[in-house]
Amino acid sequence: MVFSDPLFLFLFLPLLLAVYLVVRRPYRNGVLLAASLIFYASGEGWYAAVMLASVALNFAVGRALERTDPARRRPVLVLGITGNLLALVAFKYLGFLVVELNRLLHALGLGVVEVPHVHLPLGISFFAFQGMAYLVDVYRGEIAAEKSPFRFALFKAFFPQLIAGPIVRYGHVARQLENRDITPLGLGRGTERFVVGLSKKVLLANPAGAVADQIFGLPGAELSTATAWLGLICYAVQIYFDFSGYSDMAIGLGRIFGFELRENFEHPYAASSVTSFWRRWHISLSTWFRDYLYIPLGGNQRGSARTYANLFIVFALCGLWHGASWNFLVWGLWHGTLLTVERAFLGRRLALAPALVGHVYTLLAVIIGWIPFRTETLGEATHYLGALFSAQPIAAAQPFGFYVNSELLLVLAVAAVASSPWPNRLLERGLGRAPAWAGAAGVLTGACVLLLLCGMKVAAGAYSPFIYFRF
Repeated sequence: MVFSDPLFLFLFLPLLLAVYLVVRRPYRNGVLLAASLIFYASGEGWYAAVMLASVALNFAVGRALERTDPARRRPVLVLGITGNLLALVAFKYLGFLVVELNRLLHALGLGVVEVPHVHLPLGISFFAFQGMAYLVDVYRGEIAAEKSPFRFALFKAFFPQLIAGPIVRYGHVARQLENRDITPLGLGRGTERFVVGLSKKVLLANPAGAVADQIFGLPGAELSTATAWLGLICYAVQIYFDFSGYSDMAIGLGRIFGFELRENFEHPYAASSVTSFWRRWHISLSTWFRDYLYIPLGGNQRGSARTYANLFIVFALCGLWHGASWNFLVWGLWHGTLLTVERAFLGRRLALAPALVGHVYTLLAVIIGWIPFRTETLGEATHYLGALFSAQPIAAAQPFGFYVNSELLLVLAVAAVASSPWPNRLLERGLGRAPAWAGAAGVLTGACVLLLLCGMKVAAGAYSPFIYFRF
């Protein structure tokens, strides 16, 4: 079940909200927990046991950390971290590791290792990182371990953020797990945010993604330079509005049920450096790596060489977090290289250059980096990159106009505007000047129009994958 699924929009969510508003406050956590388990199990079936095992492991280790003498806590923390990492390795990386091992064994003339295909549980990267952050925070004494297994299970399994984030930290929602209010303002703001996120997904990401899939699926002999650039731009639109749309929906749903989840995107395509991009893109992940890996490795406090090494380590692991393939590792190292170059000398020059220079450089660097992220193999990535900068005409290529129509042009134009901070600024300025009733009426009308357009698209059964579900 996904947020753009008619079953979720027109049955699951209205029914859950009705029950949630009717039951007494002490039972609301139980309602949300049951709904979250149903939501996850509807897609994963028995693999929901993996998520429940993660809940049990992290709750037990968290309690053990709090009860253990501070001088003896490290082995307990290592046990908890190891348990989370073993789950990730077993379900996400084992197949990749075995394939690479078999290549080595084959080269040595030895027999290969056979392992059965392992299903990748949805959201395992998110709830594993969430669990590790919780344990480290308890170990550091920054938070108290949760004493209620039911509240802790809700923290881990809360359905808006369970499958594709944002990575919610316990310290940010601890008080809300115990006591929160449902207000008309919260319901209104949450619904508005959910509709905006749904619109990003259905009206922008899906149409752009359909074109990107067609172009990235072309044989090499049919990929012209113009078509390659179109496909890459469409994918850049798809991944941003797909993932930020999902985050908006998660934040909106959280607000509807009384939770204040933190922002996960802040107009990253408007950044003027790659360093700034990573302060705006997938904020819950980038801050996770900063707080639990980069700073413990020494951050930028141990000299330039160590700082650059730390950046490469962090972004290599960030790439592999997204998937078990060489392509994701290359994507991570690409960003590690860009950040190192900016820290070494380019950042100072960008700060002195006109803002447009920084924006153009950042957009080019980021969208070129999407090539290994989107393609399946390094060979495909290399060929696609070559097509971007090849001036040779390709006789067998589909005409560029084959992929371009009025809907796509409108989508790309709206996406260009919506990826900047200007719409929000203009809306806030307009609402600030208008009477309260007029502003509320305008927002409600806009939300209803967007919801109607999304409903028409959803009812038509249009192309609608969620990219980050694979991670």
